[in-house]
Amino acid sequence: MDRNEVLLVGRLSAGVEEHPLPSGDTVAKWRIIVRRRRNRRGAALTDSIPCVTFDPEAAATVRGLKPRDYMEVTGSFRCRVFGPPAAKIWRYEVEVSSAKPYEADVPLPSDLPDSPTRSPHGNLAALIPRQVVYLAPAS
Repeated sequence: MDRNEVLLVGRLSAGVEEHPLPSGDTVAKWRIIVRRRRNRRGAALTDSIPCVTFDPEAAATVRGLKPRDYMEVTGSFRCRVFGPPAAKIWRYEVEVSSAKPYEADVPLPSDLPDSPTRSPHGNLAALIPRQVVYLAPAS
């Protein structure tokens, strides 16, 4: 069984851009910043992931957020191809079906792993990805 499900929790990078389409629909575009686990040298890396939605409710939710607000989005990973036949451009993005502000306890800078003021019981739960159960039968 194939599955294409994406769950992202991160920060809104900037305001939402909306573009009207010839069909009369509107597409909303934004980027979500997601932290990676720290590498061996202790540097914190992030990914800036492009998101789009055609759902007016999801777009309204994201429009209501300010840059750097935490949010959770669910959707599907998409590869879109643009341009003339001789110069195709491949773009990957998450097509969002739902979005909501993320209300969980977000770690403070003092709770991050390399922080000198980190307590031994710092709250790192918000950094740990939630496990998704795979339901497809094994063959």
